[in-house]
Amino acid sequence: MPKTAIYPGSFDPVTKGHLDIIERGLKLFDNIIVTVMLNPGKNTLFTVDERKDLLSESLKAFENVEVDSSMELLVDYADRRKADAILRGMRAVSDFEYEFQMALMNRKLNRDVQTVFLMTGLRWIFTSSSIIKEAAKFGGNVEDMVPPCVNERLKEKFGFAAE
Repeated sequence: MPKTAIYPGSFDPVTKGHLDIIERGLKLFDNIIVTVMLNPGKNTLFTVDERKDLLSESLKAFENVEVDSSMELLVDYADRRKADAILRGMRAVSDFEYEFQMALMNRKLNRDVQTVFLMTGLRWIFTSSSIIKEAAKFGGNVEDMVPPCVNERLKEKFGFAAE
């Protein structure tokens, strides 16, 4: 039977670090559903539809990857989508405590859905959506950290797009 993983996140915006996790995750899973998880308490730069569009554009070269969004509890969403696992990326030790707590809670809520952690590639260890947005906000060059479509949209959002 094909194995499916949910790769959840805010993806505000998607980075090359995210793409690295997806590419490597496809070596472990037959299908990955990249899911924009909606968190009403979080202020985002891009709307859900914009994030989904940016993900779809960034992932068009990947086979067996679907882009979706959800406001459900993650384990309920994974169960509904018949996923075998939740795929999570970790950049540093600082991510571990939060991710470990989330994995334990998800396991308590649904023992059938496993959490699989992948360490981010060394090249992307200091890359985060927040840091990228902060640099782009002040005109910093982030083109080597995000897909081209994201770089262009960041420039547009912050008023640095070419005329």
